[in-house]
Amino acid sequence: MTVLSWLLTAYVLIGCAYWLVNLVLALRVVRTVPLLKHCQPPEPDEWPKLSLIIPARDEADTIEAAVQSRLQDDYPNLEIVLIDDRSGDGTGEIIDRLAANDPRVHVLHIRELPADWLGKVHALQRGYEASSGEWLLFTDADVHWVPGTLRRSVAHALARGLDHVAVIPELWRAAFLLDVLLATFVRLMCLLGRLWAAGDPRSTAAAGVGAFNLVRRAAFERTPGFPWLKFEIVDDIGLGQMLKAAGARSAVVNGRRLVGLHWYRSLGALARGMERTAFAGLGKTGVAPMLLLSLLISVLDVAPFVGLIPLCVPYLMAAGAAGTATALLAQATTWCWINGRLLPALFVPLGAVLAVGVTLRSACCAVRRGGLVWRGTFYPADRLRQGTRLKFP
Repeated sequence: MTVLSWLLTAYVLIGCAYWLVNLVLALRVVRTVPLLKHCQPPEPDEWPKLSLIIPARDEADTIEAAVQSRLQDDYPNLEIVLIDDRSGDGTGEIIDRLAANDPRVHVLHIRELPADWLGKVHALQRGYEASSGEWLLFTDADVHWVPGTLRRSVAHALARGLDHVAVIPELWRAAFLLDVLLATFVRLMCLLGRLWAAGDPRSTAAAGVGAFNLVRRAAFERTPGFPWLKFEIVDDIGLGQMLKAAGARSAVVNGRRLVGLHWYRSLGALARGMERTAFAGLGKTGVAPMLLLSLLISVLDVAPFVGLIPLCVPYLMAAGAAGTATALLAQATTWCWINGRLLPALFVPLGAVLAVGVTLRSACCAVRRGGLVWRGTFYPADRLRQGTRLKFP
């Protein structure tokens, strides 16, 4: 065999081993993290007061329908705190109208952002200050859920003695290319986030979901609170890590068929949204390590498929076929677990290429600007790095 043949053999076989690990971990996630709709906890004798805290900035296109879905929930002891975070598109008027029609809804309008806070985290803090519930649900403005979701979630937390429940939402179907890319991102987030260990008090793994972070107030008040996270870009996971570090009992559940949203509606929107995640990585590792890690993952993602090329070493085609089947199964396992649509999960190489492109663009934007534009506000890089609390696995 030539040196090139040896290198190609090693590359394909390493890729096959990589995908076997992915499959094992994906199956572990699915086995360990329950579906909320399958949980049948006993109802408590008395339902604790629950405060929904919903920050919104320029959400006029989505907030009314999303909040209406939550108003239809029959949870018996509920208050909803809607926070208009400096919106300029009519969001404030919409939530004022919602409050006028339902006494459970309270509205806060934020006109100015303090210099030492991120906008969303500041809005969450203001909502927390205005709330009175024994339980707090921090949730994004575009999330929908079906009636009964709150009862099931709170009962699950009470029955298991939990302080924090992070509910992973169903990601509704989007454009095909977007779903192909999201299938790759979902797999990586499930595995790199070690979701199977997030509920283990002996593990450092912790999870948080911006769509649905249910928290016992007493547990939250044992933490440093949002002032500690005030410049944390990835605030939802940061909240989960902060709670677990303070001794909170946490769990992750899959909210498919109960909780859902359009995470992004186009590739362009996802690319812009990923600037936040990329900048979080930059704050810890710098540009070069982050890009190298992204490239390495993508190169390994496509490795088994290279073995299928007829010009390759003949026996590698068998290994490539086995590795490809493993890759497709691993990607489909996590994507169908979240979304239920199989086809986008089968385009693994395309998802890898798109992921590299989005990550590269995000890193370049962050470096070129010297900071991050998020929710309409520019934050300088040095200040963001000082405020980073998130600990990567």
